[in-house]
Amino acid sequence: MVTKTIDIGKMQAFKDYLLSVLEQDTEIILTEGDVPLAKLTQVEKPTLPTGQRTPGLHPGYWMSDDFDEPLSDEFWLGEDT
Repeated sequence: MVTKTIDIGKMQAFKDYLLSVLEQDTEIILTEGDVPLAKLTQVEKPTLPTGQRTPGLHPGYWMSDDFDEPLSDEFWLGEDT
């Protein structure tokens, strides 16, 4: 399924009505005659992480000094070094 985003600011005629209905925890079915075409529902608001980072939480884990260096051509071509 492909997701397309439409800026509702460009749909002024329906914007206020659609938002008021969706705020009531109602889904909207768009139809052509009796044929359902699409369903509009609220998107859950993302939750932010609540915890704090704890230094030393996973002792023994390390990152190589060359972590940010580009990989060699041999790596990308699958050649043994």
